[in-house]
Amino acid sequence: MSVNRSTLRRAPSTGAASGGSAFADNVAALLERVEYRRCEKGEDLEAIYRLRYKAYRNHGTVPPTAERVTTDRFDDAPNCYMFGVWIDNELVSTVRLHHLTAEQPYSSVMDIFGDLISPRLERGETFINPTMFAADPYYATIYRALPYVTLRLAVVANSYFDTTSCICVIRDDHTAFYKRVFGSVQVGEPRPHPSFSVNVMLYDSPCAINMQPTLERFPFFRSTALERRLLFGQSAKGEVGSLTILPTARYMKTAA
Repeated sequence: MSVNRSTLRRAPSTGAASGGSAFADNVAALLERVEYRRCEKGEDLEAIYRLRYKAYRNHGTVPPTAERVTTDRFDDAPNCYMFGVWIDNELVSTVRLHHLTAEQPYSSVMDIFGDLISPRLERGETFINPTMFAADPYYATIYRALPYVTLRLAVVANSYFDTTSCICVIRDDHTAFYKRVFGSVQVGEPRPHPSFSVNVMLYDSPCAINMQPTLERFPFFRSTALERRLLFGQSAKGEVGSLTILPTARYMKTAA
């Protein structure tokens, strides 16, 4: 389902994150031009694999390959939700989300920190694990709010699935962002990533503690029940799933 929308003015880029209304207004203005696409096959999915490779090569975390794509077996997991973020019809970023439960404990986080996560899953805890976040190097310099626009999908997913925590595997230079924005705390010691040439840490943001303060401080993370269902709900039998979903943060005052 595609949606026609009027062309909106380019939002001004933002500097350091803050909870002030000016920053929130800037991110909300950028969201007015955003389209989320849940990608499961076809050209959009191939474009996401190429964008990952481009971004990770720019940071030197993957070796050059002839295929010029980055993918792994978890892209095909039954609990995987793959998204691309388009601004003005240009693919600018992507993130992959896994909804971990005791029945479906599939995600790359289990290859690194499975000894810490498995006992919690067995106790009935559930998680959203965002991975494969990648932003086009060019657009990342233009849209400083791109991490907020992209990782908003993880916040929406935690709301939809009513999870225990959002768990992230991150590099040391990204920890300050996750602490400041999501109230995440480090769990365990750094470990080598099996696919990328970096050491990573496990960060945990308990939803019961951090969700409401995060939504109050950053209202552009809010969403309506309709948006959550379109992004993560299963299509009825014979129904064509939505291709494009527009963020509902512009309805901040009435969002659920």
